[in-house]
Amino acid sequence: MSDSGHSNMSQGKGLPPFNHNNHQMELQNYPRRSKPSLSPTLAELLKRVDDAQSDTSNYSTPVHQHQVLELGYACSSMPPLTPFVLSFNNLTYSVKVNQKLSFPFCGKDSSLGSSDTSSMKVLLNDISGEAREGEIMAVLGASGSGKSTLIDALADRISKESLKGSVTLNGEVLESRLLKMISAYVMQDDLLFPMLTVEETLMFSADFRLPRSLSKSKKKARVQALIDQLGLRNAANTVIGDEGHRGVSGGERRRVSIGIDIVHDPILLFLDEPTSGLDSTSAFMVVKVLQRIAQRGSIVIMSVHQPSYRILTLLDRLIFLSHGQTVYAGSPGSLPEFFSQFGHPIPENENRTEFALDLIRELEEAPDGTKTLVDFNKSWQVMKNPKNRNFNASKLSLKDAISASISRGKLVSGAPNNSSLTSSVPTFANPLWIEMMVISKRSLLNAKRMPELFGIRLGAVLVTGIILATVFYHLDNSPRGAQERLGFFAFAMSTTYYTCAESIPAFLQERYIFMRETAYNAYRRSSYVLAHSLISIPSLVVLSIAFAATTFWAVRLDGGFSGFCFFFFTILSAFWAGSSFVTFLSGVVSHVMLGFTIVVAILAYFLLFSGFFISRDRIPSFWLWFHYISLVKYPYEAALQNEFHDPAKCFVRGVQMFDTTPLAAVPLSLKLNMLKSISNTLGMNITSNTCVVTGADILRQQGITDISKWNCLWITIAWGFFFRILFYFALLFGSKNKRS
Repeated sequence: MSDSGHSNMSQGKGLPPFNHNNHQMELQNYPRRSKPSLSPTLAELLKRVDDAQSDTSNYSTPVHQHQVLELGYACSSMPPLTPFVLSFNNLTYSVKVNQKLSFPFCGKDSSLGSSDTSSMKVLLNDISGEAREGEIMAVLGASGSGKSTLIDALADRISKESLKGSVTLNGEVLESRLLKMISAYVMQDDLLFPMLTVEETLMFSADFRLPRSLSKSKKKARVQALIDQLGLRNAANTVIGDEGHRGVSGGERRRVSIGIDIVHDPILLFLDEPTSGLDSTSAFMVVKVLQRIAQRGSIVIMSVHQPSYRILTLLDRLIFLSHGQTVYAGSPGSLPEFFSQFGHPIPENENRTEFALDLIRELEEAPDGTKTLVDFNKSWQVMKNPKNRNFNASKLSLKDAISASISRGKLVSGAPNNSSLTSSVPTFANPLWIEMMVISKRSLLNAKRMPELFGIRLGAVLVTGIILATVFYHLDNSPRGAQERLGFFAFAMSTTYYTCAESIPAFLQERYIFMRETAYNAYRRSSYVLAHSLISIPSLVVLSIAFAATTFWAVRLDGGFSGFCFFFFTILSAFWAGSSFVTFLSGVVSHVMLGFTIVVAILAYFLLFSGFFISRDRIPSFWLWFHYISLVKYPYEAALQNEFHDPAKCFVRGVQMFDTTPLAAVPLSLKLNMLKSISNTLGMNITSNTCVVTGADILRQQGITDISKWNCLWITIAWGFFFRILFYFALLFGSKNKRS
């Protein structure tokens, strides 16, 4: 490397802005890094280690804080004492590709006897290589060449049953649990919360990734140092932004995406096309950041479609792929010699990677494909590396190498140097309650900056409540009033569930953020479910109070203040069950419109079988099960029992029994005569003031006799917990990050 590059890396206070002119060097000389002339003394090394792991409170100034978590790498320009070497050998991965059946009348096949309707497509074919600490290894190739598949294979994102070959770190097979602790994977898409600032985004990531034992001041110091390392100081207090909110630039977003995954300073960093969609300057700055990360003691492996000349100067190892096969593996400086010996010398002023990719594309279109280039690469590798591939690998065991890396300041686990990495290091950096607090704080902060989302939902509930209050204003206790009360409760409860459908996009917007963060153990899935369940309750309480207060007294429902309280809790339980149900569906369905369609349809079925349109006794036996799983049934019955519970309250008296029949238009005198006739026939005196139908009679007519109102309330609440549990299992089994 150039002297300027070493001078930058030897500083302990973060990196100064880089100069593009420092990187215009010959590619042939680039892979050979010059060794520093001076080495720190043993006393200096011990002091740096002690400073990096101490937890004193003398970090008052921001500059000093930046040093705290950076000075473990103050000597990172030295060749690592215990370098990591990631080796992969004979990686092969195939998937089934379904084929269409050929029917006799299609003219191609005369029978359907063959049962083989699928074939195997090879995505990786016997790929080997290695990546070293302090270097960037780039995987290149055209679309469909297998770049992302190779990155996934190295990052343990392909099931071991499907992937053949071996991936080792310092000669030892990596367990999935250990790999998640010491590595990070940066997706191609920038998945960030739009209303958080750059500093807040990185701070929340630090709260997740860094152990609880690390003080708040040190976490802040790590974030500030990371901001400097990523070159984001000027954008630290700028929100990320989205389509409706102006925020940081595309290159800055990409660097923030990298930052949230490297805040715990991983040993292995995998990136899927980190320069995709960026202009040449932004792409160069991103790769320059990756070079800094590598030189601080990490292995960086990334896929890149077509790097520019400047980016090529930052890369240490290249692997060119074509249809899952290696057509070149080596340093950028060896490209001219390789293609010259292959018989296709690179023109002097030609971009080497562009020339290589164009040549590979031409060969792919030839009858023999890239077979000649693949075979030539194999012979080239034998000629250039006659010895064992891993002869330069670290002699230390993986456990000792990781411990030594931590002693130099790495934060991958926060474990003491003498710990057993695979046994005593926790899978997650923090306990469950800490994770819940961080998730809740982040969600509330993001929601606070977008109040319009809750405001729209509250407005919808208030408008619905006002409309119901005016339509059913001051219902009386007549037979028609009793019937209208039934309609009010049915519509009110179903509306409660339908307003919950507005929360469908809530998780769908966070779905891939959640998958990225849980893929490498940022937090537990259970923490996410519990936190989002708890923070949803205050908003549901506000919505329930708003709806109950606008309707209860306006409609003149029964029960006084105690009746209002029960009505409020019934509405709250319905909101809780509906919100849980919609949340569960959003964990199963990945498309917003499909989610809305399913929710609306299922809620319509729930209302149909709730007992309002047809009583339980009249529902066909083969549909009775749907009546008992209807979410509308239980709050509807609870509200009815709360309304019609008073035995002294009468809803039909004497001649009022004719009000809902064709005899309603008959003169009153004739109605009284009919009452006398009925009294004589029944042998009992029925006058115009005799109570004919009480609230209990209405409940019996509706088939509401088997469950009390309190049990209906508890069952509704239980439905909410049930769907939250189902949501957890949907996340557990439906958000896998591995290919099969």
